[in-house]
Amino acid sequence: MTETHPLEEHATESNVEHHCLCQSYLRATERAALASARWLGRADQEAAEDAACDGMKQALDVLPIRGRVVIGAGDDAKMLETDSIVGAGGTEVDLALDPLEGRGVVARGGYGAMSMIAVGEPGSLMSLPSMYMRKMAVGPRARDAIDLGRSVADNIQAIADAFGRRVNDVTTIVLDRPRHHDLIEEIRAAGARIKLIQDGDVTASISAAVRGTNDHLAIGVGGTRQAVLAAAALRCLGGGLQAQFWPTTRGEIEQLREVGIEDYARVFTIDDLAPGEPIVAATGVSNGDLLRGVRFLADSARTHSVVMCTRCNWVRFVDGIQFFARERREEVRLLGF
Repeated sequence: MTETHPLEEHATESNVEHHCLCQSYLRATERAALASARWLGRADQEAAEDAACDGMKQALDVLPIRGRVVIGAGDDAKMLETDSIVGAGGTEVDLALDPLEGRGVVARGGYGAMSMIAVGEPGSLMSLPSMYMRKMAVGPRARDAIDLGRSVADNIQAIADAFGRRVNDVTTIVLDRPRHHDLIEEIRAAGARIKLIQDGDVTASISAAVRGTNDHLAIGVGGTRQAVLAAAALRCLGGGLQAQFWPTTRGEIEQLREVGIEDYARVFTIDDLAPGEPIVAATGVSNGDLLRGVRFLADSARTHSVVMCTRCNWVRFVDGIQFFARERREEVRLLGF
């Protein structure tokens, strides 16, 4: 009797049970990235985000899904708002969207912007009011070492121990914001390296979970939307994330109570924010440590993306060439040439 390799057996079962659309969602982030990349450095973040939303919606609307947007494109977006429905009809899914992660980066012509989407079964992506959360995110090696209830210095030491490194070899990523002044001082006192970023909260969390970036910890205060997206990505990557609400007004505490969260000091994990088997797709808009940005050619554009799927059990980096016309004037080039 012929033995079946475990991966082949898993693939056979998956094909029988469902046809996974994970690579189809990549088209949505590619379309959003292509549209918003044309606004790079043009000092108009609203136009860049509108272009990204329009591109993503067009791609989602032809997919055989009935997608409910549980995390929308943002307060200022003109489409893809929370509770909207997208798709051509079919499989019911929940969607967490960030058509343009780092819209300010694009407006300034900066570094590390991307388009991102997370997909889950109905009810599997946590819908939260828009407010701040304290977060820390790490990769698989340090996922059991972090504890948001401990000091920054203790967490950095635990991460260093998990990697078998000295503390001053650990790199932390922090958004460059006034609210992080004390946090930055704590990290410096602990002896770790700091990489300050202007935007890209989710990108930072993913970067901390991917080897080769030389990043080990993403930490700081960011939005609830970014916490859910980061949790979905880190589940696919095997990383760890802890988050805690950081309300700034009594009204925000009331908002949490309205959605059934009485203990706003509770620490949430990946299992709370993105349980189940999520799919995550992201495409670079401008160059970053994780993804290369869109490069426009005479009659085509080159994109660099990542697709992460817990159902298919893969992480794929995809180098794509998008042609603008049937009649092609340029040769297809190998990556790096």
